[in-house]
Amino acid sequence: MQQIILQVPDNKFSFIMEMLKNFKFLKVKAQENEPSKNEILEGLKEAVEQVNLIKAGKLKSRPLKDLLDEL
Repeated sequence: MQQIILQVPDNKFSFIMEMLKNFKFLKVKAQENEPSKNEILEGLKEAVEQVNLIKAGKLKSRPLKDLLDEL
């Protein structure tokens, strides 16, 4: 079986998925979107702000063990 990877605009995704699901001979699996550059930068910006608040004593930190246990 061969595979095809399609990049579809967000506003057309539902339409394309519905159309492809109607082909009985296709096995359709949606792949999660990768984060955009802006989403990554926003996440990093938020992380830096939180670290600065922790350093300033305005936000409580938590032990690394608690974080790892959460994963």
